[in-house]
Amino acid sequence: MSQPGTATDLLTVAPVVPVVVLEDVEHAVPLARALLAGGLPVIELTLRTPAALEGVRRIADEVPEIALGVGTVTTPEQARLAAESGAGFLVTPGGTERLLDAVEDTGLPFLAGVSTVSEALRLAERGHRAMKFFPAEAAGGAAYLKSLGGPLPELRFCPTGGITTRTAADYLALPNVGCVGGSWLTPRDLLAAGDWTGVADLARAAASLRTA
Repeated sequence: MSQPGTATDLLTVAPVVPVVVLEDVEHAVPLARALLAGGLPVIELTLRTPAALEGVRRIADEVPEIALGVGTVTTPEQARLAAESGAGFLVTPGGTERLLDAVEDTGLPFLAGVSTVSEALRLAERGHRAMKFFPAEAAGGAAYLKSLGGPLPELRFCPTGGITTRTAADYLALPNVGCVGGSWLTPRDLLAAGDWTGVADLARAAASLRTA
């Protein structure tokens, strides 16, 4: 698929966005291919390890059909480096004005994190209608997001943080949720073992949540 053109597009790529902490750069390409094989044409590599940016470069070069995101972007420099490495979209856990300016300057679609009504309104004032709700479970969960639908019906969210295969459907049932972010799709033991069939199986189950 082509890279998403807008943040709203990001919410329709797949029901679950795999949120990945990449420890070994050699895992990047086979991991991306396993997610595709399982029906999830999207990946978010988090900038939490030294392998992350090189992993982004390799996926951009070798698996261009996957929507390639870079997450845990917390500084303007990280936003620039992610864009230069081949990111198709960016994800931030929150948003200072300086960070939001830098992310917008990349020209890439992005999901900025919010956890309060005021933060959501601040992003809306900047013209954004799609955003990340983080940390989802700790910040109030599906019940909190449901309550936002009344006063803020024009906003849509990708909740991330603490969501599991058992709770994902609760979020996806909400009209203001387009997708969820999930780390359960790429558990450390499967990655360490190079069990790409296992990853594809988890992706396949997550992809089915769209119609569950």
